[in-house]
Amino acid sequence: MINNHNLKIKRMRKIIVLEFITLDGVMQAPGGPEEDKSNGFKYGGWSAPYSDKVGGKVMQKQMKPADLLLGRKTFEIFASYWPEHADYWPGINDVTKYVMSTTMKKSDWKNTVFLKSLADIKKLKNSKGSEIKVWGSGELSQLLLKNDLVDELWLKIYPVTLGKGKKLFDNGTMPAAFILTESSVTPTGVIVANYKRAGKVKTGTMGA
Repeated sequence: MINNHNLKIKRMRKIIVLEFITLDGVMQAPGGPEEDKSNGFKYGGWSAPYSDKVGGKVMQKQMKPADLLLGRKTFEIFASYWPEHADYWPGINDVTKYVMSTTMKKSDWKNTVFLKSLADIKKLKNSKGSEIKVWGSGELSQLLLKNDLVDELWLKIYPVTLGKGKKLFDNGTMPAAFILTESSVTPTGVIVANYKRAGKVKTGTMGA
């Protein structure tokens, strides 16, 4: 007979995906015109007009030190800026930056580790350490959503539609239910909504 008191439950590391998205789900190049011009994208920097003090406080809270998991393109953007601007993101140089890439193998940014496959991500999730935050990294985020590896979604939804651009929920997102754990609205109309994974999708008939 198994003594449940002697069983050790291994806790997996939490993966949190943080995204800036438009009302129609576009996540491409929110930060600036030069961020990502691929596929002729013309609206880089679409989040900038909605900046305010409330949103800034939300960002400070979300930027608390934690290991990062990034796609190659997002990592290159981060690596070109944050090592010299760590005063604005305390701890960014000290946390481990895990990079999903089949082409990059090294970086001058300290504490950078490269991953090559989904199996590497699963191994990371099962390791010991802090929660893991994914910023941007569209293709990587889609891979995580497809394989049910996202524990929480921290979304900032902007009051704008763009029609075209890379989207977060695309390419085979796995059906999944989430519950809202925290929400607020900034003076410029940005909806900040944090969601936690909550089992399978449930269906029913309205009014029944």
